[in-house]
This record gives sequence, C-alpha cells and structure tokens, in this order.
Amino acid sequence: MLNIAIAGSTGRMGRTLLETIAESPDMRLSAALEQKNSPFLGKDAGELIGIPCGVSINADTPAALSGSDVLIDFTRPAGTLVHLAICRKQGIKMVIGTTGFTTDEKDILKSAANEIAIVFAPNMSVGVNILFKLLEVAAHALRDGYDIEIVEAHHRHKVDAPSGTALRMGEVIAQTLERDLSKVAVYGREGVTGERLPETIGFSTIRGGDIVGDHTAIFAGIGDRIEITHKASNRKTFALGALRAAQFLMKQQKGLFDMQDVLGLR
Repeated sequence: MLNIAIAGSTGRMGRTLLETIAESPDMRLSAALEQKNSPFLGKDAGELIGIPCGVSINADTPAALSGSDVLIDFTRPAGTLVHLAICRKQGIKMVIGTTGFTTDEKDILKSAANEIAIVFAPNMSVGVNILFKLLEVAAHALRDGYDIEIVEAHHRHKVDAPSGTALRMGEVIAQTLERDLSKVAVYGREGVTGERLPETIGFSTIRGGDIVGDHTAIFAGIGDRIEITHKASNRKTFALGALRAAQFLMKQQKGLFDMQDVLGLR
C-alpha cells in the first residue's frame, strides 16, 4: 500500500487528488496538508468529497508527513519549497506539479534531488507529455520555413502566465531547434511590432471562466499550417498522472525526474 500525502488538500486540485486516491485500491491517504489559517483544519479530509477517511486536515507538516511515502504538491513555489525542505529532512519523496519557479528555485529542487527522489513536471497529464514528444518530431521536421506560436488558455484563477506547460512546450521546441528560449521567446504583442523574426517563438495567453487547460503549438508555413493541441476537460487527468508518478518514485532512491521518465519516453 502506497501512503500518499497531499499539499493544498482543500483546493481544486487537492480535492481531485482526494477523489482519485479514494478510488485507488493500492493507495491510501496518509496526510492532508493546509495553511495555518485554513477554516478546514481538524476536519476529516474525506468529508470534502463525501467519503470520510479518518485523516484530519493538518498544518503541522512535519508531524503530518510521518508515515508518508510520497507528498504530492500542486501549490505555489513558496509553499512547495517549505514542503521540500521538510521532505528532504524526513526522507519523503515528492511529486511536484507546482509552476512559476524561478531559475534559482529550480536549482534548489535539483539540489534536494541529490538526497530524495522527485518527479517535477509542469503538467502531469499523460496526454500532455505525449504532446511534448510530438513537438520534438514536428520541430525537427519543420525547422525551416515555419513560424512557431504557442497559445494557452486557463481558468480565471490561475496566477502565472504563460503556463508552465506552455513554457515547457517552448523549451522542447527550442532545444530541438538548438535555440535559446530566453533569447527567442516573444510574450504577447502590441502596437507596431515590426515584421516577425523567423527564429522567434511566440506565446499568447488566455484567462477566463473555468477552462481547465488548453495548449496549442502552431507551425505556420507558406500554404499550410500544422496545429498540435491538447485540451484537458477535467483535473482528473493531472491527478492520475501524479499518482502514476508516485508509483514510479517507489523504485527510485534519489534523483530529479519528469513525466517523460515516468512514461518511459526518454
């Protein structure tokens, strides 16, 4: 039995993870974490999804994590780094789906991976990670004569832009084309921008309603256009991927992995 702890357990993603774990016969919820000011502290985490489980929502992270094999964290960078320090000390593995990390913060993840096993991915969906692989193939074949644009859409509550998934799409394409994304990325356009430079990779962001997550890479040539799209209709896809990542970690002692490793796509 795999013992799973959830950070941000009362949020949208947290509740989806609670439901998915409850449906998994080989996993059990070992801890449900929340911030100290949460009105849900002390309540049975399972009550959030109508299935009481006997695990209370807790803000005492070190104590709550005792007995957990893996912590799944889809919160925000500051909170994730606090959880990372505790997991590093207690030898608990992590699945991190948090986005918006700075380069320095990503270096902290890499350092922690010298001691514990971590799966860090901007998108845990199996479908999205197949998309990344397809982008490698497309970028390699369409490296000449095609302009590349990435369009992403998310719900009104998302706080970072472009999404971590969109940025990863750009990184995959740029690496395949041997370009430095930090030098060729264009984030939105306004006013008289001049003609498009052929080496650039453009990003466009949409925020609204309850869009779970749509991502499209456009390869626009002269006379044709190829669009590779993934649309998430339910957060369950991310939860299922995260649990698959947790199972993968049980075979790892330490190291930093992503969903390409989990799915055997390297």
